[in-house]
Amino acid sequence: MIRKQKDDIREEYKTLRSQMDPEEKFRRDSAVCQAAEGLVSFRYAEYVLLYAATDDEIDVYPIAKSAFEKGKKVLFPRCDKKTHTMEYHIVNSLDELKPDSYGLLEPPEDAPIYDCVNETGGAVCFVPGLVYDKAGYRLGYGKGFYDRYLSQFSGCTIGVVYSDYILPEVPRGRFDVSVDILLTEKGVKITKDGKKTRK
Repeated sequence: MIRKQKDDIREEYKTLRSQMDPEEKFRRDSAVCQAAEGLVSFRYAEYVLLYAATDDEIDVYPIAKSAFEKGKKVLFPRCDKKTHTMEYHIVNSLDELKPDSYGLLEPPEDAPIYDCVNETGGAVCFVPGLVYDKAGYRLGYGKGFYDRYLSQFSGCTIGVVYSDYILPEVPRGRFDVSVDILLTEKGVKITKDGKKTRK
């Protein structure tokens, strides 16, 4: 039942995103990245974990460029499609990201890996989602990569989402993990569940 509810919502919002006017998308994405600059957690983070946006996801590359300029360590994930797990690797430039077999950009396999369990430096993780709810739960593409990773991650988690893609509540399972903050083109919202769902 939950799977069917999730799939219906995914289809609805994937269609909405694909129909967004490119100029509006650019404007909204730019506003999201500007809002990120004002986050205290971003300002003081040593490690900035990002995602390589697909064409219809919110473009966070300006956040990466800002992090590089501020001397922070910038990381992107490599995904293991068989185990539905991922690890974040440190990159020195966006030019290091190359397409995988699915055409998704990822860092080199031999780039340094971030140890999310034992690394004590401050870290923020920007998490993509099709939609979020007010408690910080998300609907992604249903593979569980982020829920598995974030359950071990002790830094600040930031859900990246358009303001009108925040629902009162999304269907959730027992392994779903909420984020601490929602970052939108209209600013920042603190979620009510946040770290409750993580170790």
